[in-house]
Amino acid sequence: MLTINNVVKHRGNQKILSGVSFSARPGRVTGFLGPNGAGKSSTLRILLGLDRATSGSALIDGVPFAELKNPLATVGAALDGFGAHRMRTGRAHLRWIARAAGLPRSRVEEVLEIVGLTNAAGKRVGTYSLGMGRRLGMAAALLGDPEILVLDEPVNGLDPEGIRWIRTFLRERAASGKTILLSSHLMGELAETVDDVVIIHHGKVVADGTLEEVTGTHSSLEEAFFALTTEHAGAVV
Repeated sequence: MLTINNVVKHRGNQKILSGVSFSARPGRVTGFLGPNGAGKSSTLRILLGLDRATSGSALIDGVPFAELKNPLATVGAALDGFGAHRMRTGRAHLRWIARAAGLPRSRVEEVLEIVGLTNAAGKRVGTYSLGMGRRLGMAAALLGDPEILVLDEPVNGLDPEGIRWIRTFLRERAASGKTILLSSHLMGELAETVDDVVIIHHGKVVADGTLEEVTGTHSSLEEAFFALTTEHAGAVV
């Protein structure tokens, strides 16, 4: 389970996050939405130990990321692209991660098959399309077969077939009891995938509930999103 509790983040004189609180539960896909600059990336980076909160806590199974005994088997993350050297092949990139984590080479071939990159695994990462890069990032996140996935814009650059694949994959993973937290700007697609929705605006959570609760009387998640963010447009952190 992921728990964000009253997280505040200052950067110089600027307040990035102001008391952000929400959770992502096992067996559910939680969508994390917000306009550019709303605080999504800052929240995810604090959760994954890549940045520090000014105050508050971000816990994974009850502890900060830095205290996890087996991080790769607990949480897999794909943020800010796929982080591979352009001259390495996709397979070499995954083998490097697996070796550092003490995982067998066979797991590399398994995740390549899962994300549909087996035929492209011998190509240099620099030749990959955006969609292929997203699949490689997903493969890296899956190497430790984690209980939790944290994904930033996972369908960006994917073709319709790839989008359908990731929707089905995430739903099946959640159905097996895993925890999924994902951010995306594609609200129509997100509405087909998530169980719960958290909307952040100006560093504050403005909605948190099931998809049905957040959508409410609106005809779509997109309509609800714009109504809520417009309502809070004048808010300052």
